[in-house]
Parts: sequence; structure tokens; C-alpha cells
Amino acid sequence: VGAAFWEKIIQEHGISEDGLYTGNNPQQIERANVYFTEAQNSRYVPRVIACDLEPGVLDSIRQSKYGGLFRPDSMINAASGAGNNWAKGFYTEGAELLDQVLDTIRQDVERCDLLSGFQLCHSIAGGTGSGMGSLMLQKVREEYPDRMMSTFTVIPAADTSDAVVEPYNSVLSIHHLIENSDMTFCLDNQALGNICLNVMKKPLPTLGDLNSLVANVMSGVTTSLRFPGQLNADLRKLAVNMVPFPRLHFLMSGFAPLTSNQVKSYRHVTVPDLCQQIYSTNNMMVDVDPRHGRYLTCAAMFRGKVSVKECEDTIWNYAEKNASSFVEWIPNSTQIAVCDIPAIDNDLSATFLGNNTAIQETFFRIGEQFSKLFKRKAFLHWFTDEG
Repeated sequence: VGAAFWEKIIQEHGISEDGLYTGNNPQQIERANVYFTEAQNSRYVPRVIACDLEPGVLDSIRQSKYGGLFRPDSMINAASGAGNNWAKGFYTEGAELLDQVLDTIRQDVERCDLLSGFQLCHSIAGGTGSGMGSLMLQKVREEYPDRMMSTFTVIPAADTSDAVVEPYNSVLSIHHLIENSDMTFCLDNQALGNICLNVMKKPLPTLGDLNSLVANVMSGVTTSLRFPGQLNADLRKLAVNMVPFPRLHFLMSGFAPLTSNQVKSYRHVTVPDLCQQIYSTNNMMVDVDPRHGRYLTCAAMFRGKVSVKECEDTIWNYAEKNASSFVEWIPNSTQIAVCDIPAIDNDLSATFLGNNTAIQETFFRIGEQFSKLFKRKAFLHWFTDEG
């Protein structure tokens, strides 16, 4: 997921495979320093640290088209893998890598002028993402308590699963996410697959398709950090507006316009179109029906040549018409950001974040699966053996 996100923003900032700037719009590069450092001969290096407990995934990134951009010492991997075991990632294997990773983080932080926060991409189904992810979260939190911590978390899907012990890994991680994260953007493979099938009309979606959907959302959420805009919102502003109570920071995300490639050339996208699409259930990246709950808060980020007033009016009208799906004790609960630079493939696009009470369905489902296993103490010895 991380690699897909970087590929997207490297293209958006007009940076070539050698790390040199090749774009033609000075705004592209004006605030590129948020996600890149400038090395010698004006070469841009992504500020990223990739860790894994097995070499396979990182090797494929090193071999990829943009692999040469990443600093070699910011790719950290062990040899053994966590074997889908949370305890291995948290107590044994992950803890061995911890010092090296924290060291690299500290060096990266020292290269910053002003550190606004951290972004963590992980899945909470396997061992590394869940166990080592929780460990990172906790340690970075201890070291930098006053910085924003946002995570992009892939939650195991209802019908498809890689490992039997996913419910254990997830329950153990969610506790850490509740305590240590400031904002968690929930994603889930099931929902992403449905979007590819039903909305994009791709009969057999690959993981690449799913990752590019996530990259769209991540790129949209971080737009206002990376480009100058009319209404800007940084990570902290976003969190202040999105999180009414510190423990309720699990957000649903959506993106528009999503259409199949055949239809694309026949449509003209307008702001009301986007508004309708971002609130629709089919565009949510989590397998949850927002109509089963109510929105505490929302954020909509528009990109492209569009007037702020039009965006505001459209969103207001929507909120008035559907007042029943918003809680009444937070008036004006939608935050709007507008950025003039469009995304690569869409002249006009919108990213949506919602803090909806229906997200409990996800946790309820994981809790149920967890109880079934735990009641019989199944697979428990793998976790207790590691500590």
C-alpha cells in the first residue's frame, strides 16, 4: 500500500525515476519538502521508512520502477518473518529490529525543519503489520508525545481471510490503535474489492487495483499538506475537526469520481456529482453501511479548478436534506478543503472522510470471531509461547 501511495505522489510532484524534478508547474515543487528531502544535485528523496520482518516485499519495492529513489538505509528488514503471529511482531522478532528502526526515525526527524507527525501504513491481520505496527506506534508515541500520529489501517475482511488467527492479531492491535493513534483511516479489502467489481467494473481485481484505490485516498488526505490551496487543512487541523472524543478516531474514507474506464470519456464531473458519490455507500473503503449509523463529523477535500463557495453550498444542501444521518449536537459538522492542483488522472476529484457510528459493525464482527476462537482457547499457545 505504501509503495502505491509513493508512486502516486512522486508522479503528482513531477519527480522522475532518478529523483529529479521534471514537472512544469512551480506549485508542484513548492511544498514537496513535506514528503521529500533534497539531497545533492537537487535530487529528491522520499521521507519514508519501510520495515518488514521478511525480505520478500521490500525486495520487490527495490526492484520496482521507482525503487532507486528510496534511501537504502531506510529499508529495514529481518530474515525470519513473523508468521502471522502478533506476539512475534511485538515481543520477539519485532523488538529486535526496534532499535534500528527508532534510530532511523530519529535521523529522519532531525532532517525535518518542523515535524508535524507520523503516518503509519499497516494491516492488522498478519503478524508484522499488527504486532510490529503496535510496537512502533507505542514507542514513537513515547518518544514524540506531542506529534500527530495517523495510521492507514487495513482491517481483515469478513469473507476473505489469509490466516486463521486474524481475529487475535486484530483484537490485540485495536487496543493499541485506540490508545496511541490520533487518527485511524480504516480500509478493508472486501470493500475495495467490491468497488473494483461494482463501480470500476473490473471482473478480476488484482491487489494492484486495490492498492491504487487506497493510494487515491491517501493522496487526497495529504493533498493540503503537499500543495498550496485556497482552504488548507493540515493533519492536526483535520484531527481537531474530525475527532470529537479521543477514543472515537476511526474514520471511514471514500473517493470520487470512481467510474469504469469505458464510461470516463462520456462524463462531465460536477461538484454535485462528486458530493452525491462521496456520501454513497458504494464508495466507502470499509465494508460498513453508513446508513446504519450517524455521522459525528465529516471532511471533504476537493481538488481541481472549483470555487470554494460552490463546494460549501453543495455540502450544506446535502447535510440539510439528510439531517437524519448527522448527529444534531454537532452543527456544521463537515469540514471542507479545496486544492487548486488536480490529481493526475482526474480534473476534478474529491476525497471524503467520515466519523460514523456504524464503524462499530467492523469491531463487532472482529470481536465475535475473536470470542469464537478464544472460547475454545484455539491457537492460543502460539501467542503465549512468545510472551
